[in-house]
Amino acid sequence: MNIFKQIFPSKPQFKGTSKWSRGTFLSFLHSFSTTSVEVHSPEQEVVIALGSNVGNRLHNFNEALRLMKKLGIQITRHGCLYETEPAYVTDQPFFLNSAVRGVTKLGPHELLAAHKQIEKDMGRTGGIRYGPRPIDLDILFYGNFKINSDILTVPHERIWERPFVMAPLIDLLGLVIESDVVASWHSLSKKHGGLFESWEKLGGDSLIGSDGLRRILPIGNHLWDWSKRTHVMGVLNLTPDSFSDGGRFQSVEAAVSQVRLMISEGSDIIDIGAQSTRPFASWISAEEELDRLLPVLEAILKIPEIEGKLLSVDTFHSEVALETVKRGAHLVNDVSGGQLDSNMLKVVADLGVPYVAVHMRGDPCTMQSDENLQYENACVQVASELYLRVKDAESSGVPAWRIIIDPGIGFSKNTEHSLDILMGLPTIRQEMAKKSLAASHAPILIGPSRKRFLGEVCNRPDATQRDSATVASITAGILSGANIVRVHNVRDNLDAARLCDALLKHGRTHS
Repeated sequence: MNIFKQIFPSKPQFKGTSKWSRGTFLSFLHSFSTTSVEVHSPEQEVVIALGSNVGNRLHNFNEALRLMKKLGIQITRHGCLYETEPAYVTDQPFFLNSAVRGVTKLGPHELLAAHKQIEKDMGRTGGIRYGPRPIDLDILFYGNFKINSDILTVPHERIWERPFVMAPLIDLLGLVIESDVVASWHSLSKKHGGLFESWEKLGGDSLIGSDGLRRILPIGNHLWDWSKRTHVMGVLNLTPDSFSDGGRFQSVEAAVSQVRLMISEGSDIIDIGAQSTRPFASWISAEEELDRLLPVLEAILKIPEIEGKLLSVDTFHSEVALETVKRGAHLVNDVSGGQLDSNMLKVVADLGVPYVAVHMRGDPCTMQSDENLQYENACVQVASELYLRVKDAESSGVPAWRIIIDPGIGFSKNTEHSLDILMGLPTIRQEMAKKSLAASHAPILIGPSRKRFLGEVCNRPDATQRDSATVASITAGILSGANIVRVHNVRDNLDAARLCDALLKHGRTHS
């Protein structure tokens, strides 16, 4: 007798939904015959909830995802990450919660057995029901089947009463129902009014942001709630040919002095780049980029002012990302969205750091070509192409909860396109939400600082004379929905960000 039958000797009962086709029904008969329950099913789409509140919760999530992949669960989409107050048994630490969609050839009870083994291997013991645990894995949906056995009920019977389950579950959907399986999930919740209606009955998006249900992004040693205020990213260019300040910070001493200045002026993140991405810039090798970067990075990490601040590396080379993160950088900012180095997404996935996916067509040499500047609707097309970058990242193992999106102002955009994007961030979110609500919830970073379109609008050919226009563009972007602003002049743009945050807070409290 195999281990599956030893663990689950009872015969399960299955019920199909009204959405079944003849092919699905035949697959059902093959997969779930009560005389051969150990037979693997044809590949099915599944939804699995994750929770942890013991030990290093984020490490527990990463390890559980690794083990799920090892056991034959291919994860295709991730919900956002939430820190949530405990339910039922309230005298215990806060949880991390999320959910994933994936495909597997494991039958439903084989999948349950795999989950139980993962929980056991990660140190979960019996304990009290709803009590503390290193990892908790629940099957929310299995294909479009209803399953009822002594040990497994699918859909999970408590989905509808748990905001900490419903929030990441909703993240896994798009506003446009993209498959029969997803449609069947809605059908299975029909008595509850459908998934979206069930979520609204619990309180919906109004619940997000409370102390009991915070949407967060893990970065450094922090669980970052980016919704509280706008964060300022200060630019440190180590290139000799940057359009704005090329050559000013090539020495280690000058670079460290500039970092100290930006921190004193209120920068939350320092973005270090040694590869010029201005239009028509020529590339340097990863080796040369590292030669410029590493001495500066190591010197910055030694200054006391860097404590509590975040370091970002601006690169499209996976080797540079790997070496700088190993030495202390906290996130990777890739202007190509993974398109210029085929190893980038896999490297970022293995590093376990946040990833800024920037929209750009072509490369710095070709991005401003006539072909790459063709848009019928800039915001709609940028959203669609950014979603593909997010999808590629997730397929490579970068969870949605570690992704920041940047619409790439000035990258394969002319002046009109850049203005469209500054005013159209809500449209970008709405368009991404059609395909993935998790992707639409990602923090948005914008970087209009001193760029050419500002010079064209304001007749300022000298980039260093565009700080006033930058402040105006940052203001427009924040009021449009940006969460992070990448700037050269930290002091003035921080003032703009603080005023915008106050205006937005005032508007929410008086609406």
